[in-house]
Amino acid sequence: MSPATSRSNDTASSAKMRRPYKVAEAIKSWIVEQGLQPGDKLPHEQTLMELFGMSKGTIRETMRVLEAQGLILTRTGPKGGAFINAVSEPMASSLLSNYFFFNKLSVKDIYQLRCLLEPELVATLAGNMTEDDLAKLEDNIQKYAQPSLDQEDERRQHIDSLQFHIILAELAGNELLGFIIRFMVRMLTDLTVYRRLYEPPNHELWEQGLKHQKDLIVALREGRSEDARAIMREHMEVAKKLMEGQEAEMERRFMLHAP
Repeated sequence: MSPATSRSNDTASSAKMRRPYKVAEAIKSWIVEQGLQPGDKLPHEQTLMELFGMSKGTIRETMRVLEAQGLILTRTGPKGGAFINAVSEPMASSLLSNYFFFNKLSVKDIYQLRCLLEPELVATLAGNMTEDDLAKLEDNIQKYAQPSLDQEDERRQHIDSLQFHIILAELAGNELLGFIIRFMVRMLTDLTVYRRLYEPPNHELWEQGLKHQKDLIVALREGRSEDARAIMREHMEVAKKLMEGQEAEMERRFMLHAP
């Protein structure tokens, strides 16, 4: 086979592989145009073939693509078929996490965004939270109100202290802002656990974090928007510096024990 023929075959094969993804985008646009909602059933396979001018094989592959993306659910049986599905936040987070799977994110990467977004979040929440909302934050703080007793307790406290920020993000009036912050916090939680960033005991990180969170609750309760923004900004900056120190220490330990 000549090089030219080989390249031609590769191009044809690549186009064939991309086709289901292009059809998937066309079907998503069609769903919006038709005003379909989660739970609605897509037309039968034959109808989809006619609507989009594609073969049975391409339509079936397209359905697999949409199902992998979480946008449809397929059911078997007499009442089965392909049904539109609302993508859940855990699935959306999981898919987004997969994008970063082979990209080595650092604490600095995550805090660069947290330092920008979380102060603005709390500024909008100040004076607009219910006592039940504030009680959730206060109850969460009680989980790490005392210094950790051992390494396992240190790990748990790191995770619980990050949950404080998940609670705040769940109250965001802006759904996109809330999702991005929750995603970043979960990524940081994963980094903390699998890179064992909690292992070097850090009393300053616990003490400073606890103080900032307590001060923040007071500012939120009293509706002091600018103070809430300033407290969260300082909290993020201090946590960034100390967590980067944790990360550097763990890398140093790894290098010392490397063969």
